[in-house]
Amino acid sequence: MHKLWAVIRREFVARVRTRTFVVATVLGPLLMAGLMLAPALLSMKQASGRHIVIVDGGDRGLGRTAPTTLRSKFPERYTLEVVVFPTGETERLDSLISRIDAPSEATGAPIDGVVVLDPEMLAEDRIAYYGSNVSSMKDMSDLRRGLRDAIVAERLSELGVNLSLVQEASRPFTLTTERVTDGKLTGESGEASFALAYAMAFLLYIALLLYGVQVMSAVVEEKTNHINEVLVSSLTPFQLMFGKILGVGSAGLVQLGLWVGTAMVLTTFRAEIASLFGVTEAAVMAVPIPTVSPALMAVFLVFFLLGFFLYSSAYAAVGAMCSTMQETQQASMPVTLTVVVGFLMVFNVLGDPAGSMARIFSLIPLFAPLIVPVRYSLNPLSIGELLASGISTLIGVVIVAWFAGRIYRVGILTHGKRPKIKELANWVKAG
Repeated sequence: MHKLWAVIRREFVARVRTRTFVVATVLGPLLMAGLMLAPALLSMKQASGRHIVIVDGGDRGLGRTAPTTLRSKFPERYTLEVVVFPTGETERLDSLISRIDAPSEATGAPIDGVVVLDPEMLAEDRIAYYGSNVSSMKDMSDLRRGLRDAIVAERLSELGVNLSLVQEASRPFTLTTERVTDGKLTGESGEASFALAYAMAFLLYIALLLYGVQVMSAVVEEKTNHINEVLVSSLTPFQLMFGKILGVGSAGLVQLGLWVGTAMVLTTFRAEIASLFGVTEAAVMAVPIPTVSPALMAVFLVFFLLGFFLYSSAYAAVGAMCSTMQETQQASMPVTLTVVVGFLMVFNVLGDPAGSMARIFSLIPLFAPLIVPVRYSLNPLSIGELLASGISTLIGVVIVAWFAGRIYRVGILTHGKRPKIKELANWVKAG
């Protein structure tokens, strides 16, 4: 036991002492705090208005209607200037375009864009816009909505339809969402629930791959340097493999524990923390930030450990099979693809966390470490379902570790060409 502990401590210390580990561990909480505060700060900050020139090139009066609809939908967002002239006068149009993002005494006051209401274009259901902000999806969407309403209003007027009645009947509405758990309202919106589930899935996906590859790299490195030949004189191969997995897993658990713990504190006391930076409670509560509960934190860390042991055992076996890191890139592909498939299955779970597919995936050891925490974040599972998923995953860990241990026992002392499937079967029998 003392020798096993020495291996665990060596692998743990070797990773937590690196600058990469320290920087990533510190930056994780800082990034979470920034993601929580930045949207609230931006929402408090007054958005700078856009100076738009509307060119009315026809006789339909859209030069009067368009500014009215834009101001009603987006008050104080736009500074609008209307000019009326035939759009065929290219010199006047070029003079306006020259004022975009190029202020000077010769060109006049700077503007952000020019909307051209050309009769021929309108007949083809097209409107031209020239501006420096065309890459802003929000600006383009807002302009499209405001101008669409102006054109619809003009068309209805031409057809003799009572415009005020149509506007009253077509008032826009907002669909507000709130998650329900166990028949009770949780106070979390659909956007917040989706953000939390996706963030957890992505973090698990990256962590399982990252720490699994670290175990594989450590095995190949010691095999290449022949260090393992010295170590197996004091330890059994399985103890050596198990010590590496526990050492790397402990480092990963510490890092993820700090991240998830920070997320729990930030989301639980976000109003108090935001007040320290001068952000009002209303602004920070308006941002759809989910809450990480202690139960969710526990489920996340438990299934991370189960998934880590399962996939790290497989990666350790791959490392024992190979003699160089170049060989591991191809040999580890089946393990990596399994993690990728599990991550892709999460998107099915996001749409129906209580469906039959989600329940089936939760019982498959290869996918449960990714699926169960996501399902729990959307709709807390019963104790029975959690135990069933946990026990099935634990059985999968034992099976994979058994096969990996037998391959590891023979592979760490074998050099040369990578074994084929038939040779691996012989290794398992010999191990």
